[in-house]
Amino acid sequence: MTTLIRPREIVSLVLGLVLVVAMVATGDGSASADGTDEVGAFSQSKTVTRQLTQDDGAVETIDSRDVTLKVDHTLNLRGRERVAISWTGAHPSGGRASDPYGENGLKQEYPMVIMQCRGRDDPSLPKAQQLDPTTCWTSTRQQRSQSIDGSDAVWRHDLHATEEERALKTGLDPIPEACQDVPSDSTHLTPFVAANGKVYSACNSETMPPEAAVGAAFPPAEVAAFTDTDGNGSVNYEVRSATENESLGCTTATPCSIVAVPIMGISCVDGNTQCQATGRFRPGASNFASEGVDAAVSPVYWWSASNWRNRITVPITFGLPPDACDVLDSRAPTAFYGSELMSQASLQWAPAYCLNTKRFKFQHNRMGDEPAFTLVENGTAPAAFVSGTREADGDEPIGYAPTAVTGFAIAFIVDEPDNKGERSTLNLTPRLLAKLLSQSYAGSTRGQQHPGMEKNPLSMNQDPEFQQLNPGLDSIAREAAATVLSLSESSDVLTSLTSYIRDDPDAKAFMAGKADPWGMVVNPSYKNLKLPVSSVPLLDTFVPTSQQECQQQNTTPYLTQIAAPVTSISKIAQAVLDGWPNVQTRAERSSSSDPCKFGRIDRQGVGSRFMLGIVSLGDAERYGLRTAALRTGSGAARQFVAPSDASIAAAVKVAKADGVRKAFALSQATIRKTKGAYPGAMIVYTVAKLRGLDAADAKTVASFIRIATSEGQVRGSGNGRLPDGFVPITKKGATSALYAQAQKVASLIEAQKEPKAAPTTSTPTKGAPAAGGSAPASGAEVPDAPDAATATPAATTTPTTDVIATASNSSRPAQSLLPVLVALLLLAGLGGPGTRLVAEWRRRR
Repeated sequence: MTTLIRPREIVSLVLGLVLVVAMVATGDGSASADGTDEVGAFSQSKTVTRQLTQDDGAVETIDSRDVTLKVDHTLNLRGRERVAISWTGAHPSGGRASDPYGENGLKQEYPMVIMQCRGRDDPSLPKAQQLDPTTCWTSTRQQRSQSIDGSDAVWRHDLHATEEERALKTGLDPIPEACQDVPSDSTHLTPFVAANGKVYSACNSETMPPEAAVGAAFPPAEVAAFTDTDGNGSVNYEVRSATENESLGCTTATPCSIVAVPIMGISCVDGNTQCQATGRFRPGASNFASEGVDAAVSPVYWWSASNWRNRITVPITFGLPPDACDVLDSRAPTAFYGSELMSQASLQWAPAYCLNTKRFKFQHNRMGDEPAFTLVENGTAPAAFVSGTREADGDEPIGYAPTAVTGFAIAFIVDEPDNKGERSTLNLTPRLLAKLLSQSYAGSTRGQQHPGMEKNPLSMNQDPEFQQLNPGLDSIAREAAATVLSLSESSDVLTSLTSYIRDDPDAKAFMAGKADPWGMVVNPSYKNLKLPVSSVPLLDTFVPTSQQECQQQNTTPYLTQIAAPVTSISKIAQAVLDGWPNVQTRAERSSSSDPCKFGRIDRQGVGSRFMLGIVSLGDAERYGLRTAALRTGSGAARQFVAPSDASIAAAVKVAKADGVRKAFALSQATIRKTKGAYPGAMIVYTVAKLRGLDAADAKTVASFIRIATSEGQVRGSGNGRLPDGFVPITKKGATSALYAQAQKVASLIEAQKEPKAAPTTSTPTKGAPAAGGSAPASGAEVPDAPDAATATPAATTTPTTDVIATASNSSRPAQSLLPVLVALLLLAGLGGPGTRLVAEWRRRR
């Protein structure tokens, strides 16, 4: 009897081969010894032209421009990561759309079309590996297929098209019946060829790939970006891996590219008036009313021969898939639990362990700092990641090894009025953050019914304090601008943030009931809330009256619907990335006979976005989120400090060691006195028992600390490297004391001979880090808030396993050896983990 291998098993086998090749080609999957790392910064210049055929048949170049395109990084990308793209020398755009993404960006003139395509722009490659318009992703059929009256079909007059491409029907032959094509119309289809080879005719919504369905999980990434009157432009472009877009199918093994098409206008083979049009809008003008544009200079025909020939192609690479370590390494993982601040570092560190057979299989399970610490105490976990000293219940001593320097940020997406693009900087004070977290903005006229809040602004952008610090923004009331998206579960991040609020005199006075200079007062439900807190309680119970049926049926406190905290920092980061607040005030019902329910409001439209969220610096860097500058200092020394290597290092430099059994003392009071220090800076520690830990686990944890604080502190995007959003811990400089303690704690953990802990006389509250020796308070006793997006309870003690995306090293020798190694390994039957995969395959045959 013959047993067939299932497709998933074949994929696993192939992935195993690729992983082994990557491991062999790069040594052990870790960072290179010389500390170098290529991010793949890209720059290319190209002369782009438009030509028209004159009455005498002469071809005249009517426009020629030297366009330079730059991309800040292109290697080892992960799904939804954003890369910074900028350009100079392009044709200025006209008729700027309020939303340039997807089909919403079509009614513009002379934009820069940017999209992601499968394949490479290399004619020496096999045809299947080359990109062309059929492998470029768009989210709607309007962006790739047209069927119109012949006189309007300007692509049929394209000078650079072949005779066949100027025919009545092009793209697919024959046109599929599902397209319901009108025989007399001029029709062009740009079908989409999926990674699995399936061809989608893309002539209507039913013939598009599944990821392009209405209401798709992710908003469009392709963009028709605006070029200013000086010929310059920029955009943060979001790439998608096969995890987000299986049809596009970009993986480590499937090369992809970003393609930028500077729209110059179709070059014309004859005197067709519509083909020769040069635009209806002046450079820099907007098209808020979505009026008609000259099609010949619009992004609709990016695929035409004239526009496509002007493209600039940027090769990109992706990290290995999330389950790579599980496919290659059959060993049980050693699980570390705790701080979500470590997520992005863990993603890059994990392959340096599982791809090296001399090391262990590392896994980071994300959960709150306190429950993670408890797991270490009771012996359930060998180690945890926490950000401050905690009170231990037992007498077994626990060591604190500094492992990462990072922190939190207030991410924002705020649009300038009059379609001027995104605001790049934002200034926030502790009092403004206190107003947001205490639900002190009314949100809408419904919230103004709240006793004691009748005169408060509806949202932060109406607050005079905010307006003085951030001039030039609109004052349109938005519920989303009345809150900052926060966590529903306990976290050291919230302890640090609320310590920052507590230690500011203005914010402290506001929380105590003193009105700000413009008359705004704290929500009475939060008056005198004791700070800091590790989770912000939802204390307000006010339910406004309403004449609307759905609102009459709703008994959820209104301001709680606006706050709607979520269970993880990563959810907050992605919500800001999408411009999709978690505000739960949208009334809906399945049918007229069903009761009303309230759900998440729609994504905010480009041009009118205003949203803030508490994120990790690692997530902010990965997703390209803008982060606010926070005010610190006092009196004349007050200043706004944004997160940066320098500002984080300035904060960490003043942290004081307090012995190996405690975290460094890093208080907000000290940071306030330090010029240039960022208030969101935090140190993450690996904590483990110094006595009573299993010998094998002790050796493993000690090994992790040594590796994490050596090669793990080398900046880069490859395996084992330190991602952006973290400041390296080094033997010298501002972080040298952290390095020294980490090495000492690693030795003590491995030795397991430390005396038992003496009875504690300190007063840190169980469940909160003692920052700078202060005793954090827990605030009011309330249950953890549910994740309003899913209406399920927040599981504060249930870990979330990090998706370990294993990025391959960017070694050029490794890339060149890859095909040879694949062949050799296949012939040799592989070794180690690879042998097990091949043996299993053979056995099943």
